[in-house]
Amino acid sequence: MERNSLSGILPAVVSPLDDDGNFRVDAFEKLVARLYAAGADGLYINGQTGEGLLLTIEQRKLIAETAVALTPKGKLAIVHVGAHRTKDAVELARHAARLGAHAVSSLPPLGPYSFAEIRTYYETIAAASELPLLVYYYPAVSPGVRTLEEIEALLEIPNVVGLKFTDFDLYKLSVLKRRRGCTIFNGHDEVLAAGLLMGADGGIGSFYNLIPELFVEVFRLSRQAAWDQVRQVQARINELIEIVLAFPLVPAIKTILGWQGIPCGNAVLPRRALTGDESNGLRAALQKSSFAYLAGAAR
Repeated sequence: MERNSLSGILPAVVSPLDDDGNFRVDAFEKLVARLYAAGADGLYINGQTGEGLLLTIEQRKLIAETAVALTPKGKLAIVHVGAHRTKDAVELARHAARLGAHAVSSLPPLGPYSFAEIRTYYETIAAASELPLLVYYYPAVSPGVRTLEEIEALLEIPNVVGLKFTDFDLYKLSVLKRRRGCTIFNGHDEVLAAGLLMGADGGIGSFYNLIPELFVEVFRLSRQAAWDQVRQVQARINELIEIVLAFPLVPAIKTILGWQGIPCGNAVLPRRALTGDESNGLRAALQKSSFAYLAGAAR
């Protein structure tokens, strides 16, 4: 796949689970159908929103297999293969290649690792399969990669075609795009419009699960350089983000999807479920907003 074809709006898709922690294929199929009907350009599978790092290797493989099978021709399936052990990341990368995924991605290994160790981690994954690899720049979570020079060193690794950029320093994003011409996906949902303006090729995000049509609209309008309209849609998106971020993120998204008839179960421990009071508070906040329809039936 050409690197320029890696672009567009990719929901960091949630992984629905039942009460025993088993993957709910039926709910996942319903969610994926909704995302594609809204115009999503593909799926980002087993990322942080998909709780990949908290799932077993076998669960992650099953989710990836299901997601790739549900991805229509012309859409993208990017599998996050990041793991605490390099061996596991390599196994997942090779599995993604066998499935026919279009690319793989990985957070840096989480922990007090040196940049040299992180680079070796990425070099090993990149060499594990022929798939393009997207590295991560997410300094709030992975402080082992912080500077432009370090990012550019990762981009020099053969088979690395770009990165997921999750930071509010969008000047840095624009410099990377200008210097490297690499694929860049914007990570912070709150600033998708600004990220696209500064050169991002698309976005990968959590809130895309809830309102994919608005993120698709931001991307469409940005390609028309209709920036006044882009800002208006981004402002509406941010209304929802401000409401939901008052609660634990992944449990809140799963709860809202449940209200939409897509049962996703609880988040994986050690993440906790919303309390009854939190669930009621989230519903009440939504009902007072322009996103009242996300609160489900009135109670």
